[in-house]
Amino acid sequence: MTAENFDRVLEGLKQSQPFRVFTVELHGGRQFEVDHPSALVVRDGVAVFIAPGGVPIWFDHDRVNQIIGSLTNESS
Repeated sequence: MTAENFDRVLEGLKQSQPFRVFTVELHGGRQFEVDHPSALVVRDGVAVFIAPGGVPIWFDHDRVNQIIGSLTNESS
């Protein structure tokens, strides 16, 4: 996934009204659910999600296999 597409898709999902939970799948199969728009920060192809319990998950556009739950199910 390109950095520009990564930023566009994640920002679009964060701003969805109403917000809907979505899943990020990384290469290797690791998945996590983004359950709140304020728990995700995206900039220049890099993101951090603060998971429940305050656990940070750092990821970038190169590590994303797909984003599940978006209207188009964007993938790399």
